[in-house]
Parts: sequence; structure tokens; C-alpha cells
Amino acid sequence: MDIKTLEKTASQVRIGIVKAIHNAGSGHPGGSLSAADIVTALYFDEMNVNPKDPEQKGRDKFILSKGHAGPVQYAALAIKGFFPLEDFMTLRKLGSKFQGHPDRNKVPGIEMSTGSLGQGFSAAGGMAMANKLDNDPGRVYVLLGDGEIQEGIVWEAAMSAAHYKLDNLVGILDWNGLQIDGKNEDVITVAPVAEKFAAFGWNVIQIDGHNFAEILDAFRAARECKGKPTMIIAKTVKGKGVSFMENEAGWHGKAPDAAQAKQAVAELGGEW
Repeated sequence: MDIKTLEKTASQVRIGIVKAIHNAGSGHPGGSLSAADIVTALYFDEMNVNPKDPEQKGRDKFILSKGHAGPVQYAALAIKGFFPLEDFMTLRKLGSKFQGHPDRNKVPGIEMSTGSLGQGFSAAGGMAMANKLDNDPGRVYVLLGDGEIQEGIVWEAAMSAAHYKLDNLVGILDWNGLQIDGKNEDVITVAPVAEKFAAFGWNVIQIDGHNFAEILDAFRAARECKGKPTMIIAKTVKGKGVSFMENEAGWHGKAPDAAQAKQAVAELGGEW
């Protein structure tokens, strides 16, 4: 898919996020919006997935380790054709299969139920190892939040993936600098991130997480890297695309009211 089309698709993903979280009255817009360009690039350009056969052998797999950002994955899956977009609008409603965090037993296209931070990253390493053992050509992609890498399990998984030379594993760090309690540096400093993953034996690529040319180039470089897993450190803006949400930690886990949601959708080029 060309970059202009990817940009338009990412806007549709963001509009879906805003509308669904508003309808729900709760959710996590900030980190969902910051990851929208990365997730769009994965589903609409990089990954081999088939909405008509979600369990297709040899497929690529995406794990949303920061599971609270489930709306960005739901929106992308809906637009890709895994299920109708209107179904996603039942997000967090009683009886809906679209829970606040992804559930692989309920939603087609979800490879791992996530929410406990760090566990999705660890599971992604296990999936990549299984693919190696099975001679499965599928690659495994996993998205982490920057606050998430304060979890010790992340670094255990990082050591394991490097030890087993899982070059079919690609991590993407959504580094927007903010978490639920404020700036990363004020909670527990995560920097220097690139040096840490490099020291753990990873191939490290640093990009602007909202620049599709850089995102696609990074995925190509990851495919070409042999003998090491790759970590793409994507500098992003929390709440990207919605003026009053951008770089505001308060929008980590708060739903917009009707007026705010309408303004957000208009800023994203959509209609209410």
C-alpha cells in the first residue's frame, strides 16, 4: 500500500478509536492513537494475514503487549475486514466480545490475550521460537509501551530472544514518553532505551513512529537482519492526531465526551 493510502487508513483507524471509546464511556485513547501509524503499517503493508482465514498456517502474528491500547488493534482489524466496524462500536459494553483488553478467544485476528504488562512480549518470543522449531515462515511482531518496559519480565524475554537468535521476532516500542502517572522519567526512567536493547543483543533501529517511510524502511531492515531479533524504537506522540489529547498524560485512560469526540473526529478528517 502506498504511503498516502496508509496515512488515510491510519486516520480511519484513529476515528474508529475515538468513536468506540466515546461510545464506551471508558478506555485508553492516548496510547491507542500514538500507535495507530505503526499498527496500520503492520496490517496494511507489512504482515501476511488473511481476514478470511485468521488461523492460516504460515501467517505473521501481531501481539499487542500493551493490551490497554486494544482499540487500535480492534480498529485496524475491522478496517482490514476481520469483522464489521460497527461491531467494534460495542467496545466495553456488557456482552460485547470487544473487551477493554484483547481476548484471543473472542475476537478473530487476536493472537494473544494481553493486559498484564510484559507478558505479551514474553509470549511473542515463545511464538517466534515455536516458528523456528516448526520451520514456519511466519514472523512475529510485538508492540510494547514505554512504561511497560519498566517491567522485569521484558528484560528476561529480551535476553531469551537474543540467546536463541530469534531473527523472526520484531519488537516495536511505542515511545511517547508518557504513562498513566505522567512522564516516564518522573516514574522510572527508561532511557537510554536503544543502548539497553543493544546491550541485550538486539538489532536496534530508531525511527519517527509517525513517518510511514521510516516505519516501512525499518520493517524491511528487520527482515534483512539475520541472527538477532530487532527492536524498532518509534518516537511517538501520545494522543497523536487530536490536538487536545497530544502529549497529555491525562488522556491515558479517559473517554472524550460528546463535544470532545466530535471535535476529535473532525480534526482527523472524519464525520460524526
